[in-house]
Amino acid sequence: MAFSRNHLKLLALAPLFLLVAACTGVPQGIQPVTGLDPEKFLGEWYEIARLDHSFEEGLSQVTAEYELQDDGSIKVINRGFDAEAGEWSLAEGRAVFVGDETTGHLKVSFFGPFYASYVIFELDQDGYQYAYVTGYDRDYLWFLSRTPEVSEEALARFRRAAVEAGFDLDELIVVDHRPVE
Repeated sequence: MAFSRNHLKLLALAPLFLLVAACTGVPQGIQPVTGLDPEKFLGEWYEIARLDHSFEEGLSQVTAEYELQDDGSIKVINRGFDAEAGEWSLAEGRAVFVGDETTGHLKVSFFGPFYASYVIFELDQDGYQYAYVTGYDRDYLWFLSRTPEVSEEALARFRRAAVEAGFDLDELIVVDHRPVE
């Protein structure tokens, strides 16, 4: 069977498509929340704890702002203070639901057509005061809250839930939200 030039191009791109699809998946054993009310989830969230990555390294006072757009997507603005540089860092992205809007599985992009999973696997659905979020694998983990500080009990609950879900918390960072001087 002979392949046309277009078939060969598609075959060459197949690994890229698989990689992109893998980045928008859900870690095995993690279930996105259901019954999500997207309107209640919008607004400002404070990052309480995270597994650190290069894109957030050294940042304190990290917040995420979610705003519904006319096309149904969600504008994402992540902001944090970089003490070493002495300035605020800002990243703007776009999130869309992977399936049903009431399921906490979105994909978010900060870099053009490249998306990564945003999986809400625990949520205070009564008051939308806290959320536990992961990416496409267990290397990504965030504890978000509507307030910049939470009780020791809330942080302990998060740690227990994360460990039970299979996360390694050796590199967990509790985010400093003290005002910049």
